[in-house]
Amino acid sequence: MIISIILCMSAALALLFAFPVDSVAQTASGGFGDSPFERKFGDVKFLDAYFGTPGSKIEVEPGDSNVPFTIIFANVGTQDITGIRGQLSLPLGFSPPDGPNSVILSNSDSNSVAGDTFHLTFFVNVDSNTDIQQYPGAVKVDYSRLRESGVRTSFYEFTFKVTGDSVINVRALEPFLTSLKSNDVVIEVANDGTAPISSVDIVATNTQTETMQNSSSTTNVENVIILETNWDVGNIEPKSSRYLTATVYVPEEVKGDTLRIPLDITYYNAHGDQLTISKIVDFYIKGFIDLSIYGVRVLELSGSQMVVGEIINEGNEDALFGFVTLEGMNNSNIKQQTQFIDEIEIDAPVPFNIPLEFEGEPRYGEHDIKVTVRYKDNTRDEVFLPYETVINVEEVIIEDGAESNYTLMILPILAGVGVVAFAVHRKRSKSES
Repeated sequence: MIISIILCMSAALALLFAFPVDSVAQTASGGFGDSPFERKFGDVKFLDAYFGTPGSKIEVEPGDSNVPFTIIFANVGTQDITGIRGQLSLPLGFSPPDGPNSVILSNSDSNSVAGDTFHLTFFVNVDSNTDIQQYPGAVKVDYSRLRESGVRTSFYEFTFKVTGDSVINVRALEPFLTSLKSNDVVIEVANDGTAPISSVDIVATNTQTETMQNSSSTTNVENVIILETNWDVGNIEPKSSRYLTATVYVPEEVKGDTLRIPLDITYYNAHGDQLTISKIVDFYIKGFIDLSIYGVRVLELSGSQMVVGEIINEGNEDALFGFVTLEGMNNSNIKQQTQFIDEIEIDAPVPFNIPLEFEGEPRYGEHDIKVTVRYKDNTRDEVFLPYETVINVEEVIIEDGAESNYTLMILPILAGVGVVAFAVHRKRSKSES
């Protein structure tokens, strides 16, 4: 009897170990177990989860509050569903606006037709210590099928991303343009946010058509000439900048105005969506001051030597608060001196004359000098215009000139005295005779 029991148990064990490996393998490959390819048939299918509203994803950074979080589903069943209700489960760092102990809930206001999509939108607070990265999440969906009593429940796991927020700003490195000339312009495009942007393309738009359609315009870019109007900037990482250059010619008639150049910036955000935003970069148009110094020489006036010259302004704007400074260069011992000449008006030469003085004993002959005109433009920026030249300083003989002048003055006097004395002597002689 015992032998029969042992034989039956041995046969059972042999039969058990005859199938296990092949059986498990077939179940996994056939999709009926817990493999990644397991297929479950139901009425609701998960499609996507992201921060934003239906059809519009938004960038979110740590510290944002009451942010919409949308999950998209598809009704893949054969019947319409109703009474859709969702409950969201997110990891540490995400909480509902109603408080940390509240449940993140969402209700759908309408039914979902068979074969159509529907969404659930939740509102979430993002903790300021949350990292910019991908996170796991889960959602529970309750719904009812039409013409069927009872509630069905489905659970879905998904991943979502805290993208960071891209903030695009533009500014001119040098916000002043000068009329009557070509200006080399450098514009900074900065990403001051926490999310990268990619494939950035910028176009300077001409609003002349918009001005014709509207009663007023916020820009006058149609009055200038911009040689470059399209720039492929590429990627801009968070807290970094890229630069674009342009050549702008400004006519004389827009002097004193503010030039506003509109820019359309197209880029891809952290969600991979292509966006286009408009920015305006502003410039102030200054007048053109074009000074020239000429006719610098040494001139003797009343026994003193002066360095004289003239300044002419061939621009379209007066130079303000003008000063002229004379100084010696190289081995020259000419003393530095400054003269105030006030405004330098356009198309009207302004003379200057500075007394020639020396540090120590005068040195005659050629001197290397520099004449510097210092002035301010209409934005009160100070400008220096240097002019280097050579002058010849000759010795002035003051003593010889004084004796000659004294002799010339005394000779007529002596001659007059002599004539008078001769007349008196002749008169006396006649009287005696």
